[in-house]
Amino acid sequence: MSKLAEQVLLALSPAGALAQAVPEFRSRSGQREMAEAVSEALEQGGPLVVEAGTGIGKTYAYLLPTLLSGKRVLLSTATKALQDQLFGRDIPQLLRALAVPARVALLKGRASYLCQYRLGRVRQLGSMPEQSDLQMLAAIERWAVTTRSGDLSELPALDERSPWLPLVTSTRENCGASQCPDFASCHVYKARREAMAADVVVINHHLFFADLGVKESGVAELLPTVHAVVFDEAHQLNEIGIQFLGTQISTGQLLGWARDVVTAGLDLARGLGAWSELAMRLEGVMAEWQLLCRYAPDSASRVRWVGAAPDGVAQAAWVRAMQQVVAAASSLVEALAPVAGSAPALAQLHERGGLLVERLVYFGGEPPEWGVRWLEPGLRLRLHESPLTIAETLRTQIASSAGGEASQRAWIFTSATLGGDPDLAWFVAQQGLEGARVLQLPSPFDYAEQAAVYVPAVFPKPADPEHSGRVAMLVAQSSFALGGRTLVLTTSLRAMRHIGKTVRQLLPAGCLLDVLVQGDLSKKELLARFEGRHGTGGAGAVLIATGAFWEGVDLPGAVLQQVVIDKIPFAPPDDPWVEASCQRLEAQGRNAFQHFQVPMAAMALKQGAGRLIRRESDQGVLVICDVRLIQMSYGRKILAALPPFRRLSDETDYQQTLLQLTKVSTTGSEASSRP
Repeated sequence: MSKLAEQVLLALSPAGALAQAVPEFRSRSGQREMAEAVSEALEQGGPLVVEAGTGIGKTYAYLLPTLLSGKRVLLSTATKALQDQLFGRDIPQLLRALAVPARVALLKGRASYLCQYRLGRVRQLGSMPEQSDLQMLAAIERWAVTTRSGDLSELPALDERSPWLPLVTSTRENCGASQCPDFASCHVYKARREAMAADVVVINHHLFFADLGVKESGVAELLPTVHAVVFDEAHQLNEIGIQFLGTQISTGQLLGWARDVVTAGLDLARGLGAWSELAMRLEGVMAEWQLLCRYAPDSASRVRWVGAAPDGVAQAAWVRAMQQVVAAASSLVEALAPVAGSAPALAQLHERGGLLVERLVYFGGEPPEWGVRWLEPGLRLRLHESPLTIAETLRTQIASSAGGEASQRAWIFTSATLGGDPDLAWFVAQQGLEGARVLQLPSPFDYAEQAAVYVPAVFPKPADPEHSGRVAMLVAQSSFALGGRTLVLTTSLRAMRHIGKTVRQLLPAGCLLDVLVQGDLSKKELLARFEGRHGTGGAGAVLIATGAFWEGVDLPGAVLQQVVIDKIPFAPPDDPWVEASCQRLEAQGRNAFQHFQVPMAAMALKQGAGRLIRRESDQGVLVICDVRLIQMSYGRKILAALPPFRRLSDETDYQQTLLQLTKVSTTGSEASSRP
């Protein structure tokens, strides 16, 4: 055993540093095993894959050896919320307990930091979402004077949906860098300088792949200097990575560039170009282009694109519209050429426009054979092209550390859910980690004692039009009995809306249950309201959601006693990336359903089920309204991949379980009267 492993295990012992400094700490065998494996990886280098079941304490298991090793480490998380938790809570807590003088830095993408230059331009130009919305601008300006980091997460009023974000942040394209008058106090570059000087840098997966994809200073500059990279919530790596490793362009980027040209042109080159007219021409042809892509609101977020035009758009009209956009953008670039040398801002806009035109021309050609291309419709068109997996990128990065000091670099991938198969073969292949050491550690929770799973045997199949209505009926009846305490996870927005609407209709008049539906409020506000309703002693709440609520939701205790999942979360077969991935497997002579759809669905279902039991004292029931889990062989395989909950055989068992859960809740709700 290495010296580092000995230090780590001593700190994790029942009488160690953590037990003395962290009141809620409990020494767990799985945590010690993972920490020892991470210590060895830090000492020896190479890739390590760890599936650590909920309750293992994986965060401390990788943080402790990281901090005690004295090595330079990059920690990457799936979300900015987890990033903030590591930087603001977990790491400081461990540093105090261990008395380790490590320098720690937090690094996010540009869109997370205030751009002081652009903030000044908002008031100067009056370019607010609403001209009367001066109160928010004043709040941002007051905060801008006092903030040290410039991290917009410090402003609760600015959530991810705020129209203010693009106005007060920069992008790689519109940043003036060292030519900006506010460069000396720029929050983005300050955060990067601090990261380069730190021992431990906390980033997120989006930033990791975005910086690698464009070779921008930041992660790409930082990576060669670190001795280890740790990816937490690694199950999201592939989905996030493919978004940034290819090529993309949006009408929003073009619109932002055109408006910046008008502003700079009128300010620095008035009379030397028809700035407003040329920009209006570009906006006009983009509006016509947008009109070609009027898809239904509930249609796929990614539109298949395998030929000269995306599905559902006439090829001739698409080609003509793109040519008009290229011509209009090129005219604006040509107008900038004679004046580009007169001011750095104009030179930057000229270069930026040239790159956008190049990208437009590229998307006018045929899609490549090596990847997949798709269109994202909406308020702005987004054109994407990406590889099918991040495997080659990770192989290259790991191989690049095969010489010199970097040869000892460790690559650690961990999550509570990395698949439902032994040895995590599916995850390892997806990430290109062949030859990695693999460790699977079961949760310490007594799932059979703490929770039950119920699959109704008599229920409409998911394809049946009555399916969502029956799910809503089950949710209304059971949540009324429980006094709320129910999270409903759906596999589509359409099902979510239908179930939410129907549950509200089915609950009896005068019922005080709060039915919360994703989209009504931000995710943070919905979770706060759900928890708050159960902390008042009155009627609770039902939360109906999809997408991001399948993971990253932590509602321990009696706050949440039931999770209802409408059906097996198979990836949509008409999604361009899913279709291309399946076609590649079929070309290799493999069954795409068995080798792609089933493992993907099993991992997603485990993530959703993982919302139920978060602590040793939690109790609850998981309901999955999909008869295929018990009727089909692949369904039974997926069901077997879940934690070992005790199985409820019929509705009588289910009702009895609800009654028992009602007794341990604090609502005092009676289950005798149902909607």
